[in-house]
Amino acid sequence: MARMGDVLAGFHAAWEFESDSVLIRFERGIRTPKLFQALGERRIPLDAIAAVTLTPGKRGTVVLRAEPRPGADPLMEAAAGQLKEASDPYRLVLPAERETLAEYYADELRAMLTTNDPGPAERYLVRPPETPLQFKAYDGKASFDGKSVHFRWFWTGASSAKWKAGDQSFAVSDLCGVEWRSPEVFEGHLRLLRRDGVPQPPQADQDPAAVVFGLGYGPVHESLPFAAAVLAAVRTGGPSALPESTGTDAGAGARRDPADIADRIRHLGELHEAGLVTDEEFSMKKAELLAEL
Repeated sequence: MARMGDVLAGFHAAWEFESDSVLIRFERGIRTPKLFQALGERRIPLDAIAAVTLTPGKRGTVVLRAEPRPGADPLMEAAAGQLKEASDPYRLVLPAERETLAEYYADELRAMLTTNDPGPAERYLVRPPETPLQFKAYDGKASFDGKSVHFRWFWTGASSAKWKAGDQSFAVSDLCGVEWRSPEVFEGHLRLLRRDGVPQPPQADQDPAAVVFGLGYGPVHESLPFAAAVLAAVRTGGPSALPESTGTDAGAGARRDPADIADRIRHLGELHEAGLVTDEEFSMKKAELLAEL
């Protein structure tokens, strides 16, 4: 029998078996997928696992995988099947010579799951990524403090529709869901689904309740944990929401923050270096931003 505290180490991660869960610790290193490094470690309760498989992998490896129950993990629900195989946090890749050992632990894990319901979970069983969280998209900066989601637009990336709407703030209680599209698939974005039923433009770049990814902004390891944390807060009701602050007043307040001004200037400089902003545009906008200090 597997003993509590037994550890099975593979490439990029190690699984520690407990009486009621599996603790997955991800390695840090150049070759480790960035999503794993961002997650650090995750405790997966046994009742969040529907099945366990062991299959041949690539180049002399075997893959042990715990199949999460639908609705048990906000990270996987937000990902909605878009994660690349190599970035799946439920896969443990091992050398083929350790197949017998992997089969032993797979059997032990299956035996512990026999009394569990493999159907959809009624609530999240895996803890979401901790807040506060933030990331840079192409057209703005997204931040989440556990109570409200804030979008602060970049002058150089946001559409005129977003810029006219002003920086946005959405209380968790005003949302009914989150839509995440991987930047590794096609035109990534993160869209907040509003509870008030206000029609939202189909194009994310025109929707003030969405940020879009591009030119290296909004990578999976930053935007997916963000989406998962918001989704978990929405589904559980979240803590009492802060008063909502939207429109020009909120935008003006944010623009006077020296840290925000510096961040905007850095972003402007990156676009200038990439040849996406002319010298004249760069000088003019930089002067405007400095004038807001």
